Amino acid sequence: MKFTGAVLAGGHSSRFGVDKARYTFRGKSLLRWTLDSLSEAEERFIVANRAYPEFELPVCPDTFDVQTPLSGLHAALEKASQDWVAVAACDLPFLTPLYWQKLCAFRDNAQAVVVARAGRLEPLAALYHRNTRFMAEKRLVRGEPAVYAFIEAIDVCIIDWTTLGLPEQTLTNVNRVRDLYTS
Repeated sequence: MKFTGAVLAGGHSSRFGVDKARYTFRGKSLLRWTLDSLSEAEERFIVANRAYPEFELPVCPDTFDVQTPLSGLHAALEKASQDWVAVAACDLPFLTPLYWQKLCAFRDNAQAVVVARAGRLEPLAALYHRNTRFMAEKRLVRGEPAVYAFIEAIDVCIIDWTTLGLPEQTLTNVNRVRDLYTS
């Protein structure tokens, strides 16, 4: 399946203490780990409001002034050339190409494919159809930037994490440096 890969790197890394995207873990930056998980994408780019020239990929800024995951998601959907967009936060270093392959298998009858783990959705390691950008834009214009409310407003295929058969650490979100070493 052809898809676009977009990595969101627009956060402030306030809990992390330094720019998460550039933090080196096991010889690679966190952003590089996430980008590598998207190696099978037809195109890849970074969504951020600052430059990341060392990655030699296009950087797409948010199109809305409000910096939220939904505005980053909207920017990714707007820039993507493929119908399906794999959107990942830059702080998910344990994602793999296999993770995206498994999600792609569920995309046929939905506008998005989102994993639920322990009763919680993982919207920043998910697949979205490009046509969902209109709903994202509508919510942002109305001042409703919550990504979970956006997900409720579109046709989503929710996949139970346990059915994927992947290592537990795959969806580890790194908010603090210690999260890298406790997974």
